[in-house]
Amino acid sequence: MSTSSLQEQHHPITPRRVSFDWRATPLLWIPDEPTATHVINVLHLLLPAGERWFVKVFKEALPLVRDEQLLKDVKGFMGQEATHSVQHSYVLDHLAHQGLDTGPYTRHIDFLFERLLGDRPPLGVPVPEREWLRFRLSLIAAIEQFTAVLGNWVLAADGLDRAGPDPVMLDLLRWHGAEEVEHRAVAFDMYQHTGGEDPGRYARRVLGMAVTAPVLLHLWAWGAAYLLRHDPQLAGRSRYSLREHNRAVRKGLLPTWRELGTAIPRYLRRSYHPSQEGSLRAAVAYLASSPAARAAAGAVGRAAVS
Repeated sequence: MSTSSLQEQHHPITPRRVSFDWRATPLLWIPDEPTATHVINVLHLLLPAGERWFVKVFKEALPLVRDEQLLKDVKGFMGQEATHSVQHSYVLDHLAHQGLDTGPYTRHIDFLFERLLGDRPPLGVPVPEREWLRFRLSLIAAIEQFTAVLGNWVLAADGLDRAGPDPVMLDLLRWHGAEEVEHRAVAFDMYQHTGGEDPGRYARRVLGMAVTAPVLLHLWAWGAAYLLRHDPQLAGRSRYSLREHNRAVRKGLLPTWRELGTAIPRYLRRSYHPSQEGSLRAAVAYLASSPAARAAAGAVGRAAVS
């Protein structure tokens, strides 16, 4: 194993305190770009419930972990994901305060994670308990492939900087994206460790991606359409369209379809490992400079000496 691989393997995964002040953040936080704004805002719709579910499933799987380093990484991952869930929930509150009620959409997301992907298979489907847990772990590993790609994209998205976005929202996205790059391999390693033997383990990994990719695409398009339709400042004048989406992509405000699509065949290679995604150095550098993380650290320091 190379020196860089050893360094990444032992990079500590720890939750960070962050503090975001949403009072001055406008509803359209990318000026004059409603489609790009709300396509990205779908993250806030999916992540509170989704990342709570990650933590719950990993907690179920903890007794299966027999590797001490992996156990530390998994617990750090759970702490980071719990923090992400809370911070994105605050954004939902902020949207509601500005007249954009996301409840009708997020109730469907809650149903997906709490009922369809809960402790037991839905509708009494006869799947053994261990197999159901492994399937859900394969879904998390597949989702984390996309979050790593998105995290790497947002850290380097110069188009967003040029568009003059709200700095607090941009910091949230880059802080979260940096942690996704930082822990990009944990869910995959957890699945590989607990997923049994090949060929079943690999087949389930393929199935996890085959389910995840189309469902995420559907939820994202549906969520963007919902937000554009219900944004009170747009008054029903805007609808989600591929034309507007692709215009935002050309301006560097959204990742390209190629960036997202090529993540799938990479993930399906038998030799693949997520440490190949993104730059850990860039992620850690941003986490050291994030205004929200620095503000929270300063608050903790002031409290300690008061």
